[in-house]
Amino acid sequence: MRLLRGRADDPDCDSRRTREMADRVASDREPALRVWRPHRQVAFGRRDPSSDGYEQARAAARDRGYAVVERSTGGRAVAYTGSTVAVALAEPTDDPRGTIQSRYDRVSDSVRRALAECGVDARAGEPPDSFCPGSHSLQADGKVAGLAQRVRQSVAVVGAVVVVRDHEAVAAVLTPMYAALGVPFDPDSVGSVARAGGTGDPDRVVAALEAALTAGRDVSVSHIRDT
Repeated sequence: MRLLRGRADDPDCDSRRTREMADRVASDREPALRVWRPHRQVAFGRRDPSSDGYEQARAAARDRGYAVVERSTGGRAVAYTGSTVAVALAEPTDDPRGTIQSRYDRVSDSVRRALAECGVDARAGEPPDSFCPGSHSLQADGKVAGLAQRVRQSVAVVGAVVVVRDHEAVAAVLTPMYAALGVPFDPDSVGSVARAGGTGDPDRVVAALEAALTAGRDVSVSHIRDT
C-alpha cells in the first residue's frame, strides 16, 4: 500500500492530488491512502449544485473566510477548519458494486479503532439534522465522523471526515449554508473528538487513523508535491 502524506499549497491542487491517487490505483492496482488536514475550506457534495440556493451557500462560505471546492464523494457540504482531518482510501476493485457495504464496514471499524486510541468511544449513527447526513456516520456527543464512497469500474474510494476540534466553528459556517441549500441542520449535532473527551491534537488523530487503516499491510510512504 502507498501512504501519501502532506498536502499541496492550495485547495484545488490538493483535491487534484487525491484524484490522481485514485487514477493511479485504477491503473497499477496498488491500494493507496491519504490521511491529512485539508486547508480551511468548504467542500460541497454532489447533490449541492442542483439546489436553488447553491450560489448563496458558496457566498456564505467565502464571506466567512473559507475556500470553496467540490468533491466527488458525499451528498452534502462539509467544512474543514484546518484542524479537521480527511481520509481517502483508494482500492482496486473487480466487483464495483458487490463490495460496497463490506468496504464501508471495514473502514468504519478502522475509524472507530482510531478514535478509541484518541480517547473517544464512538458508535454508529448520527444525531438528527446532522451535517452531510448519511447512513455511514460515527457519533459521540454529536457527529464526529462521516464516511462516503465513490465507485468506478476499476477503483473504489472511501472518504471520511473527522472533526477533531472546532465543532462550534464548523456549526457556525454550515448554519447559513444549509439554510441556503434548504437542508435541515441542527448546529448542536456537530461533535468533535475534543468535545467527546478525546484529544484535540489533529496530528495525533492522523497518526491513529494511518495506523488503523494500514494495519497488516506493507506500506511505502511518499509525500505530496505541489507541482
